[in-house]
Amino acid sequence: MPWKETCAMDERKRFVNDWLTGTFTKTGLCAFYGISRPTGDKWIERALAEGTLALAERSRAPHRHANATPQELVEMIVQTKLAHQYFGPKKVLDCLRRRYPRWPWPADSTGGEILKRAGLVRPRRVRRRVHPDSTVFAGCRDCNQLWSADFKGDFALRSRQRCYPLTMTDNFSRYLLQCQALAHPTTEAVKPWMEWAFREYGLPDYIRTDNGPPFASLAVGGISALSKWWIRLGIRPQRIRPGRPGQNGRHERMHRSLKAATVYPLQANLTAQQRRFDWFRHEFNWERSHEALDRTIPGKVYRPSAKPYPVKLPALEYGSDVTVRYVRPNGEIRWRGELLYVSHVLAKDYIALKQIDETVWEIHYSFHRLGLLNARTRTISPTDRWHANTR
Repeated sequence: MPWKETCAMDERKRFVNDWLTGTFTKTGLCAFYGISRPTGDKWIERALAEGTLALAERSRAPHRHANATPQELVEMIVQTKLAHQYFGPKKVLDCLRRRYPRWPWPADSTGGEILKRAGLVRPRRVRRRVHPDSTVFAGCRDCNQLWSADFKGDFALRSRQRCYPLTMTDNFSRYLLQCQALAHPTTEAVKPWMEWAFREYGLPDYIRTDNGPPFASLAVGGISALSKWWIRLGIRPQRIRPGRPGQNGRHERMHRSLKAATVYPLQANLTAQQRRFDWFRHEFNWERSHEALDRTIPGKVYRPSAKPYPVKLPALEYGSDVTVRYVRPNGEIRWRGELLYVSHVLAKDYIALKQIDETVWEIHYSFHRLGLLNARTRTISPTDRWHANTR
């Protein structure tokens, strides 16, 4: 009779025990148990050599795989993942391929399985996402055309001092230009480091930020002391809509990696935290590949701007078709015999007014639109479209 699948090992033991009694022939036993003579020989040999425990079912997988990844490469993949724990399988393998281009590295999927077997892959929680705005990054086709600047929140160090990470990136190359630990998110703290970036990399065409200080203010046109300085340098400010961080999505994605790699464990002070930021900036620019860059690194894509930081701020220039007014120290201008408040941010500077309707004038600071002046009511209102100055 054939062996029962549920008690195959018991049947094998019974077969071997019957043969050991010497009462039955091997051929007769094989016919009785419904197995072939070679199978009977196999079980008898195993039982005599290793005991009855050897009669258990064994894996039929081959002992060697012709296409198996060498153990040396497996260990290097695991060690690289441990050194860069927020890297996925693709970035781990990209990093190794750059370091050792002649080695036979496995496919991305195989690398993922290696890390999964090592317990180094955490399952990702599936989240429903809002469909992205396809027009947000239109026109960003070269380095230094658009930079992004922001603070990655703030957090307390072990000394209980607050740390405000100031970050700046080039949107085209994803190159992390600046990652500085600041004690306060003020214009006085931010401006020297932005000036350092301008001297080091040149000037961009645009800088995109959120609507918080020191990048923007509640003044007309959202202008702040910092963005006023950018305008004098010929840089056009862009501001995302309130509550729409996705409009600065590339920068926010970098922030997620920054937090995962540098915030914990907490450092003792700003100096120690800055060392972590410097390490992350080097890794982000020169070791971490980006799929949007055809899986190369930002450091190989980014090139400094052809527009150098000027020694002296250029003078404001307005055309002959506008009316120029001086802003008094208290933020007012004289308009048709009366004083009209504009903004303290523009004190001791010049603005231009251009008539676009019978009673409506458009107010500019250099190329930056501030708002609309109703000459009849003497009130200034924001422009209709969201302020981005993309013209």
